Amino acid sequence: MTEILLRGKEFHGIVATKAEFEAEGTRTDELLRLLEIAHRAGVDIALKVGGCEAIRDLLEARQFGVRYIIAPMVETPYALSKYIAAKEKVFQEEEERKETVFLFNLETITAFEHLREMVALAGGSPGCDGVVFGRVDFSGSLGIGRTGIESEEVTSRGEVAAAICRDAGLQFVVGGAVSIDALENLRRFDAVHLTRFETRKVVFESAALGRPSLEQALKDAVHFELLWLLNKRDYYGFIHREDEARITMLEDRWKVLGEP
Repeated sequence: MTEILLRGKEFHGIVATKAEFEAEGTRTDELLRLLEIAHRAGVDIALKVGGCEAIRDLLEARQFGVRYIIAPMVETPYALSKYIAAKEKVFQEEEERKETVFLFNLETITAFEHLREMVALAGGSPGCDGVVFGRVDFSGSLGIGRTGIESEEVTSRGEVAAAICRDAGLQFVVGGAVSIDALENLRRFDAVHLTRFETRKVVFESAALGRPSLEQALKDAVHFELLWLLNKRDYYGFIHREDEARITMLEDRWKVLGEP
C-alpha cells in the first residue's frame, strides 16, 4: 500500500488517502494504521466525519493531523452553520485552521436546491473551504440509483455546482464511483472548476486528469482499496484467533471442574 501511494504521489497526482467515520465506520486503530501508511508515503489524510456536528470526530481529526475534513449530509444553511461552529470550537488556533481544509458534502437534491445559500455562508468568515460532490448518494436522492451516476441528470447539476463554487472562490471536489467510466464527466467538471477527485480510498489532484498514466492510476486506486480490505480482514482475524487456544483450555478446565 505504501508503494502504491509513493508511486502515485510521484507519477499519478495522488495527494491523500481517505477514511470515513460515517458510512465506512473506520475505527480509531484502523485510522492509525492508515495514518502510518500515509506518513510513510508522504501524502495527506482525508477524513469524512460522522455528521455536521460530530465534535468527537473533529477532536480525533485534530489530534491525528488530518488534512481534509468532510462533513456528510449537510443539506441546509442551518446544518452548515452547525458544522462551521463545531470546527471553530475544536480548531481554535488560527494556524491549525490554516493547515486543515474543511469541506461539506453535496450529496442530495435537497442540498443542491440550497447550494447557493450554503456557498454564500461557506464563503464568509468564519466559513469553510469547499464542497465535495458525492455522486452515489446524489443519484440515489434523485431516485435513479448507481446506474444513473454518469447520467446527464447528475453531471449537469455537478457542473452547476462547480460553477457556483468557482465564482465563490471555493474548492470543488468530486467523488462517488470514480473509475475509468467517469473520466469523460470528470473532464466536464474540470472544464468548469475542479480541485480534486477521489475514489473510496485515494484522492487525486485535478491535474491528474491530464496525465497519460491516469488509467493506471485508477487501477492502482482499486488495488490499494483491495489491499486495505485484505489487511483489515487479516488484522481482525488475528485478533479473533489469538485467544482461541486459551479459550479451549479454559473450556476443558471448566468441564473438569464441573464434574461431580
